[in-house]
Amino acid sequence: MKESDIRRLAADVLAGIAPEADLNTVSDDVDLREALDLDSMDFLNFVVGLHQGGGIPIPEADYPQLFTLRGIVAYLSR
Repeated sequence: MKESDIRRLAADVLAGIAPEADLNTVSDDVDLREALDLDSMDFLNFVVGLHQGGGIPIPEADYPQLFTLRGIVAYLSR
């Protein structure tokens, strides 16, 4: 996936979980859970949405790599 596709996917998934959250207001290196006030269930749903939209398996051990937008782009672009 290209970076623009990954960012769009992340924004779309997030819109379904926390419609008031805006990824455009968050720096690439900021923890999304804190910046967007995502609780553990929101974050889990976010990861599941990234998995489904990206078609890439995401084991639980890799979740910390997805805490930032930069991490999401790096992980899904592999």
